[in-house]
Amino acid sequence: MSAATARVAISKFDANVFVDYPRMADVIAKFRRTHTAPMTLAEKVIVSHLEDVRQEYVKGKSYLYLKPDRVAMQDATAQMAILQFMSSGMKRTVVPSTVHCDHLIQAQDKGAVSDLAAACTTNKEVYDFLRSAANKYGMGFWKPGSGIIHQIVLENYAFPGGMVIGTDSHTPNAGGLGMLAVGVGGADAVDVMAGLALELKAPKVLGVKLTGALSGWTAPKDIILRLAGSLTVEGGTGFVIEYFGPGAESISCTGAATICNMGAELGATASIFPFTRRQADYLRATGRAEIAALAEQFADLLSADSTDKAIYDKVVELDLSTLQPQINGPLSPDRNHLLSEVSTAAEANGWPLEVSAALIGSCTNSSYEDLTRAANVCKQALEHGIKMKAKFYISPGSEQVRATMKRDGLEDLFTAVGGVVLANACGPCIGQWQRTDITSGKNTIVHSYNRNFSARADNNPATMAFVTSPEIVVALGLAGTLRFHPACNELESPTGPWRLAPPTGMDLPSHGYDSSTTATVYEPPAVDGASVQVVISPTSERLQRLSPFEPWENVRPEAFADLPILIKVEGKCTTDHISAAGPWLKYRGHLDNISNNMLIGATNSMNGRKNLVKNQITGEFDTVPNVARFYKSRGIRWVAIGDNNYGEGSSREHAALEPRHLGAVAIIVKSFARIHESNLKKQGVLPLTFANPDDYNRLTGDDKVSIVGLETLGSGKPLSLHVKPADGSVPFDIQLNNTFNELQAQWFRSGSALNQMARDSLPAEWFNAAESVNDCYGAQPLAAANILNILGSPRRQFQSIRESRTHKKIVKLNNWLGQQSVVYAYPWRNTKGSHYSDAKKWLEYLFRKLKKTLQVVIVWGTEAATALPSFYPTPAEPQEQPLIFRSSDGAPTIVYSVDPNHSLTESYCKAIEKTVKDQGSFPPNTIHANTVLPALDIALLAEEITRISACLNHPTIEELVALWKTHCKQGQRRFAKQYGIDSGNFSNFLLGRGKLGSQSCAAVVRYLMSICAAVDRASTTLHIEGKESNKELTEKS
Repeated sequence: MSAATARVAISKFDANVFVDYPRMADVIAKFRRTHTAPMTLAEKVIVSHLEDVRQEYVKGKSYLYLKPDRVAMQDATAQMAILQFMSSGMKRTVVPSTVHCDHLIQAQDKGAVSDLAAACTTNKEVYDFLRSAANKYGMGFWKPGSGIIHQIVLENYAFPGGMVIGTDSHTPNAGGLGMLAVGVGGADAVDVMAGLALELKAPKVLGVKLTGALSGWTAPKDIILRLAGSLTVEGGTGFVIEYFGPGAESISCTGAATICNMGAELGATASIFPFTRRQADYLRATGRAEIAALAEQFADLLSADSTDKAIYDKVVELDLSTLQPQINGPLSPDRNHLLSEVSTAAEANGWPLEVSAALIGSCTNSSYEDLTRAANVCKQALEHGIKMKAKFYISPGSEQVRATMKRDGLEDLFTAVGGVVLANACGPCIGQWQRTDITSGKNTIVHSYNRNFSARADNNPATMAFVTSPEIVVALGLAGTLRFHPACNELESPTGPWRLAPPTGMDLPSHGYDSSTTATVYEPPAVDGASVQVVISPTSERLQRLSPFEPWENVRPEAFADLPILIKVEGKCTTDHISAAGPWLKYRGHLDNISNNMLIGATNSMNGRKNLVKNQITGEFDTVPNVARFYKSRGIRWVAIGDNNYGEGSSREHAALEPRHLGAVAIIVKSFARIHESNLKKQGVLPLTFANPDDYNRLTGDDKVSIVGLETLGSGKPLSLHVKPADGSVPFDIQLNNTFNELQAQWFRSGSALNQMARDSLPAEWFNAAESVNDCYGAQPLAAANILNILGSPRRQFQSIRESRTHKKIVKLNNWLGQQSVVYAYPWRNTKGSHYSDAKKWLEYLFRKLKKTLQVVIVWGTEAATALPSFYPTPAEPQEQPLIFRSSDGAPTIVYSVDPNHSLTESYCKAIEKTVKDQGSFPPNTIHANTVLPALDIALLAEEITRISACLNHPTIEELVALWKTHCKQGQRRFAKQYGIDSGNFSNFLLGRGKLGSQSCAAVVRYLMSICAAVDRASTTLHIEGKESNKELTEKS
């Protein structure tokens, strides 16, 4: 395969980022050297995104460090994520990122045009914030009305073998297109946008073998509803669900996306389908034929090694030929019924049989295929003179789907039977439904959404919501009752009883998608966002800049003793219970205001009531947020107790931020949902689980508790909860388990992961010139590095670095980054004699020691290329100045040519020609940097060293001189002589009393300082190599 074929952009909006299947194959091949077992598709995609393929990989145990291809954020969670990103000091996102305005649009029964206009007025402040922040920080912005995040990702960004993270729990929707898609909290998204790795416990793989084929009234939705019933909402926790078998081949791409979307309801980390012909068809239909063709060339890479069930950690089998229509609910998406049996269950439990509303669409079932099947049922009804008995609402998944639906006459069919087409948004699915027909009291609704928790759709806890396929929703809406089964029962029409025929539909539009309006709903970011202002009013009730949480390491140990229990939660406690959506969505960008909804939906085990707990200081009862605020005002920390699968549901990190903001130390439960546990860790709250789940019953909400053993946090050892019963009985201890590793323990001690990020960052002086230098050099990748700079003599540094204070800073930073992060500056002395030769040896020595990290070599002088070591990597990615090379082990190397003529030597030109000939074209990701090298004098160089040393709390120049002399006295003269350094001359040079080479030396170090000023969070190793030139170095732009 030629390099030209391989250079396929990951999306039409990311022209300079490419699908790299050859690299994926190469990384997997390296992994197989130490892991010989056949691999599942999920394992292939995970391994290919490892930051370091050599890291430990033990499923269910190891914490993996992954580098996703992109980040997607919906408007409700993007607010807090962007506020955190702004706090990080970054100038631009490192990976492609997008913001999608879909959650804040409320359905008001008036239709799409009215609802969208109202949303744009009501949410103007938030939309302006998101638009300007996206513009400034390099994120694509999908405007209100563009569609639902997951449908937009599927249509535009998902590709087989890729990896995306999203600040929404239904991000796994993209698994229908063979992408590993993981829902995360905003803090995780910030890490990835900043160029850091995503930390994720290595998931096991649950294989679902599908045989047979769907027919009649069954649909892809029935597959996941049936699995939810058998596996429950906890059954997928710690797993990626991978579908395989002949049945998987028969399911459309959008049908597979529906199944993967609702994998979140099983607690799964992600869900994924292997690459199939149906996926290739969808890619071509959505304007991505080049990706389809490339994926077809690597089809073996994009599926499991074997169909043998033994390669999976657990296997479930499902025969689609025998599958019947399913319906799940109410109150939990895993309460599974056959459609033929749900009326019996309803009668037994007192659920209303009459269907008051039928709703289709949302991110789970709003594809063209879903809508054509639902429209076919409507068409049959109209042909028999029947309209809806229930209220009927349709939520298109995207503007592209809506426009296509309208063009092809589907919208007319929906409205003709009494339907209302809502905006291209989440709407009722997430509680954004201003329902007018029923506002209280028991009633039943049916929908094709993904969740049916209490009060989720219409904010009425008495509404019984059932989840089923779109075509069954329409059928039940026409009948108006749960007693109806379209395959068994007849409908009454003006012409007499008749039975609906099984629906037909098209997975892809025969005339293609109507994408004519895409340009009106998408806004690309500014090429240079430096001048863009992100304005947040200090009096805003919807947006609030974040302040760092107090580090726990500054808190006295007794602060963790005799803590009150704010609430002991009984039963199911989802993120909806912890941080309600609906009317509270408008406060998602204001932490203090939205904290007034903390745990108001949770049931207090002490009195069986919601949002009513006892203040342990005053003895009075009040709301949960008010009691928490009372404790906070008096400096009292608290804990909360919970049941099984605590925090299931949405990825919203507000469910972790709010407890932290109001004083929580720990949340102690029987078990956690994955995303919520991670969110709590990121925000500096202890997520702890009972070693013995029965210990939950030993606690009351009135007890006082102390957390013991925090000094061991991160070691894998359990903690202890010392309980003082409220009734005065003998105190006792309970063992608490935790999943903290050392890094996560440091998050807690620092107060939050964001605090730790800021703590490991360098002084602000280092970044003041970042934007201006980037404007000049165009070096965005360098703007994502966090550098420690060591100046002075590199030889002294190398000898004493292990003992230096700077080395401790390096170790601390490397613990965070997971790799080396050192800058070496080597000013050359002259171009002749032993100095030149010895310097070349020094460069070789450094290269051998640090060859696993990013190598940056700055070369100057017309003959500089000849100084490169013989083992220096062959050029692999030349385009323009400067050039990027890759070493044999995959570590990237950036080479800057900065000679006066800005030209390359003949040897370099030949190497470039060979590379182009071998690969067929210039490879991607070349960094452009027009260098600026003003001539400086020695005094200014010494001043520069002093400034940088001061920033690092490094020894002063005088101390450096003393240290250098000390090393010479301690037997280092031989080392100094080897590299042509005279201790006395060097000391005079540092003090500005002598010369070391020509002004070009100073110029190069000055240039290095400019690069250091431009860089921001990642790791880089700079080696300077070069030769003096008698010509003055001039600016080349």
